[in-house]
Amino acid sequence: MTTNNFKPVTPLLAADTIIELQDKKGKTAIVLIERKNPPYGWAIPGGFVDLGETTEQTAVREAREEVCLDVKLQCLLGIYSDPARDIRGHTATAIYVATASGQPVAADDAKNVDVFTIDRLPEQLAFDHGKVLQDYINYKKTGKVKSL
Repeated sequence: MTTNNFKPVTPLLAADTIIELQDKKGKTAIVLIERKNPPYGWAIPGGFVDLGETTEQTAVREAREEVCLDVKLQCLLGIYSDPARDIRGHTATAIYVATASGQPVAADDAKNVDVFTIDRLPEQLAFDHGKVLQDYINYKKTGKVKSL
């Protein structure tokens, strides 16, 4: 009997977390990082899934590593898998919405961190995070996650 050692070539898997905080006026704001490494720009905190880890575990771990916040996941906004979304190669990511409290601190591969209201997002966003944040804004207005 022969065994097939074929492993499919697949996209890398990541998880990102849109972290909601309350600003000083009680308005919901989100945490974004300015990337230290290419592709540069502002991004939703996240990273690659480690072997033996779920995407949910990755989302929580990456939030802690990149912005020093413990998050509580609320929902899965969607899976983003456009082959062109990451210039480094084909990456699929699970985007979660989470809540946290406290002050974010830039760490790991985050050059800077800041808190933005959805009506004042930075212009230079990395990856496809402009589209992701538009889906998030729609979710906040309608309660509906990403549509197909």
